[in-house]
Amino acid sequence: MIRTRTDGDVRVVTLDRPEARNALRPADLTALREAFAEPEAEEGPPVTYLRSAGDAFCAGADLDAVAALDDPAAFARRGQRAAAAIEASPSAVVCGIDGPARGGGVELALAADVRVATPRATLAEPGVSLGLFGAWGGTVRLPRVMGEGDALDFALSGRVLDAEAALRTGLVSRVVDDPRSVADEIAAGEGDALAAIKRRMRDRRESGTQEAAEATAFADLHDAHADEIARRRGE
Repeated sequence: MIRTRTDGDVRVVTLDRPEARNALRPADLTALREAFAEPEAEEGPPVTYLRSAGDAFCAGADLDAVAALDDPAAFARRGQRAAAAIEASPSAVVCGIDGPARGGGVELALAADVRVATPRATLAEPGVSLGLFGAWGGTVRLPRVMGEGDALDFALSGRVLDAEAALRTGLVSRVVDDPRSVADEIAAGEGDALAAIKRRMRDRRESGTQEAAEATAFADLHDAHADEIARRRGE
């Protein structure tokens, strides 16, 4: 269900279960976590593009699997580990949302660094209609991304956002016809700079510690790219 391939400077991870709108079973979550944790993810291209096959991005958790759970907390933790692996990937992760993203599909997208929607994308957290909520890290990441007010409105209402509404709330950063083009655009940057920016932006330590690490990272990159900086200065 999870396919990976390398295409130039972009590693492509595909949710590939289109007959089920890419709904995720426990084994799929494990496979997704492993795809982002395997050596190719550590040592490969500077950008990873998370996408899906078919007409939907991801319907979230497979409801047949949810109905059969004998340990719901373990299932939640499995989803959390998959999302955490996406967030912790050393590469810049661009998520291309084409078609519906629901529940867990939104939560996996939230773990990416950049979320890009096509005009036909729609996003919703419909768990409340089942008496549930997004438990793959969504209650942590959603307020960070949208702000608390919009996040509460989105999750409590279960309402569906189209691509333009998702853009207005910050749930996605761009609406384009081809999300892969954004991955290629980012991949044109220097890989070590991309990794440093991600590490600094993802740093959750107190601000003084973050700023010290930022200064050190800047100095390291300056030294590594001194020749290119000098060349650009002379242009």
